[in-house]
Amino acid sequence: MPTVSSQPRTLNAAQRIRLAVVTSALALASAPVAAQTAEKLYLFNWTEYADPGVIAAFEEEYDVEVVESYFTSNAEMYSKLVAGGDAQFDVVVPTDYYVPRLVAADLIQPLDEVTGRDNLMPAFRHPSYDPEDRYSVPYLWGVTGIVYDSQTFADPPPSWSLLLDPEVNGDQPFALLGGDPQVLFGIACAYQGAGFDCTQRDQWIAAAQLLQTTLDRSNFTGFVDSTAAIDQIARGVARVAVTYSGDLDYRKADAPETYANLEFFIPEEGSQLGVDTLVVPKRAPHPELAQAFVNFMLRPENAARSAEYAFYRTPNEAALPLLDEPLRSASRLDDAQRQRLAATPELEGDQLQMLQQLANEVRSR
Repeated sequence: MPTVSSQPRTLNAAQRIRLAVVTSALALASAPVAAQTAEKLYLFNWTEYADPGVIAAFEEEYDVEVVESYFTSNAEMYSKLVAGGDAQFDVVVPTDYYVPRLVAADLIQPLDEVTGRDNLMPAFRHPSYDPEDRYSVPYLWGVTGIVYDSQTFADPPPSWSLLLDPEVNGDQPFALLGGDPQVLFGIACAYQGAGFDCTQRDQWIAAAQLLQTTLDRSNFTGFVDSTAAIDQIARGVARVAVTYSGDLDYRKADAPETYANLEFFIPEEGSQLGVDTLVVPKRAPHPELAQAFVNFMLRPENAARSAEYAFYRTPNEAALPLLDEPLRSASRLDDAQRQRLAATPELEGDQLQMLQQLANEVRSR
């Protein structure tokens, strides 16, 4: 769920994506051999989600080299760990609801030497996805919402209806978020009044029916990821889509003229609160160094720099005084936000299979 930095950026978005793909491929190809080298730490992360300055500080303090590889979805991350990546990477950054799946698949190990949890806000301690704080540490958090062209929609309703109701948007092109179907079905459920965290079969069937009619509309342009959605609106390919808060904030800061007309809101029906976490794979080549990295990222100064770089919010309360406004205010999870935001529910077994089957049927028609 990622991406201002202490180091200037000179690559455009397409170049960064190509570089990420090449880097990831090279790292995966060399990992089994390189994993024998103790002076390296292998980090598997979302693109543009770690401040190079913070990484450099860790390398200097521990006299190591951090080798970064990248994924673009939780599903991709999970597949690579299942395929042997749990022995290739030292630290991975899954989103909250994937932590139980990684535990159930025996792909991550307990974090027994973590220090700095006291720096976290109470709202991010003992979360439902890891109630004993045993396997993960919150890294950054953000919200899922709607990004739109303000010149096309001068005063849109703060609702998922901008995407899902043809009477509200009957002709302007729109895109939906690809990747994990839980987010897609959560959006439809929220719009229908069942809440983003819906888990019942009848709720999913109703959501699937709504999504099928939505995909049949002539102004539906397709499924895209969060960053591609933003760029499509900037280019005029779409006028409204789904994105993550930090992705738009970063792009507006990085290229304000390009994204000047893009705005974002959290729909009134509710949406996703996503927490990206730090975990250590079960067969990590350097588990002690990995836990040292987790502790390093929990230091307030490093948590603050990470948030400012990625334009996502920090769960680290001790880091708040180090942040500039409005990120400091945005990082505080208040009661009003909690009422509108929900964590993605944990699914497994037959329930997860049912949702995947419904999603496949929706997307195949």
